[in-house]
This record gives sequence, C-alpha cells and structure tokens, in this order.
Amino acid sequence: MKQTFKFLASCLAVLALASGCSVSELTPTTGGTNAPSSSQSRTSEKQIDSNDSIALQHLEALTVKGKAPMTGYDRSQFGPAWKDVDRNGCDTRNDILARDLKLTKFKEGTKGCVVTVGLLKDPYTRQDIAFERGPQSAKVQIDHVVALGNVWVSGGQKLMPEQKEAIANDPLNLLAVDGPANMQKGDKDASGWLPKNKDFRCSYVARQIAVKGKYGLSVTPAEKQAMARVLGSCPGQGVPSK
Repeated sequence: MKQTFKFLASCLAVLALASGCSVSELTPTTGGTNAPSSSQSRTSEKQIDSNDSIALQHLEALTVKGKAPMTGYDRSQFGPAWKDVDRNGCDTRNDILARDLKLTKFKEGTKGCVVTVGLLKDPYTRQDIAFERGPQSAKVQIDHVVALGNVWVSGGQKLMPEQKEAIANDPLNLLAVDGPANMQKGDKDASGWLPKNKDFRCSYVARQIAVKGKYGLSVTPAEKQAMARVLGSCPGQGVPSK
C-alpha cells in the first residue's frame, strides 16, 4: 500500500513539473478554504434573486404587514416640495414635466428649466391633456406613485430625513398625470385605487413595487393581493429602475 502511495506521489510530482503547478494545486480537495460555505451559497442565491427583474418576484420579497398609524404625518416631514435634489438647477416638478410631456416650451431665461407649455398623454386616463402654466396648470399634476401618506404608514416614518426627502423627489416615484385622477387617488394603495386605463395597471403596480423595494417599505395583505391580481395578466412584467 505504501508503495502505491509513493507511486502516485511520484506521478503527481511529474505532472506538476510539466504544468508549472504545485502538487497541492493538482490534488483534489474535499473541503478547506476553497470550498464555498453554505452561508456563501445562500448569499449567492439571494443575489441572483434580487437581480431578477420580474415584478411578481419583487413583490414576493416585500414585507407584508398591516398599516402603521398616520400619527405624526405631515408633508413637511419629506422636506421642501419639489426641491432640486439632483442640483441641475431645476426643481423636481419641472424635471418631471420636461420628462413626461411632449411638445414642450420653456420660459425664457430659465436655461430650459421652467416648462410653460406641453402635451401630456396621460397614463392614468389615456387622455391627451394640454398643459399651460398659469391658472389651469393643475390639470396636470405630479403624482407620487406611492403616495407620501402611504409611504408613512408602510414604514416611511422610520426613514432617515434624507431618505424621506429622496423618496419625495425620486423620479422613480413620480409621474405627470391627469390632475383630477391624482386627486381621486389620494393616499390610496393598489387595493383602494388603480388607474382607469387598464393597459397601464401592470406598469403602475410594478413601479409601486420598485419604489417600496428600494426604500424598504411594506405592503398590506390586501395590497399585495391586488398587485398580484393585476400582475397575473402580465406575468413577464418587469420593474422600472428610474
């Protein structure tokens, strides 16, 4: 038996010299530092799951719990309205109007910032809405897709001040929409309100899921059921990143 081991060792040494490898590199291992631990394997699996773009899978990753009370909620908790958080010299409201409206014109002297005229193809109602800055500008409003009141009762009261300010101005959570539809929605989640335009509902709940995942917010059981029901008609729906 000893002669057999000596013979194998000699063979391995010859192979090592021929390949430039050490004997230890050629010897199979069954453990040690080269073998991934079970915890490393679990981490890899979680990373793979977190990179999946399917909205239904992102929905499953959200915490499900009841709503927290509205106690202490105030819009001022989320910082000044429409702050220029990206420091491009333009407030968030005008950034979103410029992004979502077509045929836009800008106020002179504002370096292409203040939108004065534009046309919105409203995702909530499918209407074409003419926007003109002035007394009737509320026809087009900027909606927080996850309403700030819903952010608060979904765990947002525990966010740091800079996180609250971020979610209030995050383009991922903002859409230019029909004013009356936005007012009708209020602070409701998907179990209480969905866009009249059924063709947009998959995109709408996917965006809500993306926002809630990004900021660690929860969904209620009824909200999750409503989202899953919508996504059942579009199982391949992805989640937006911006």
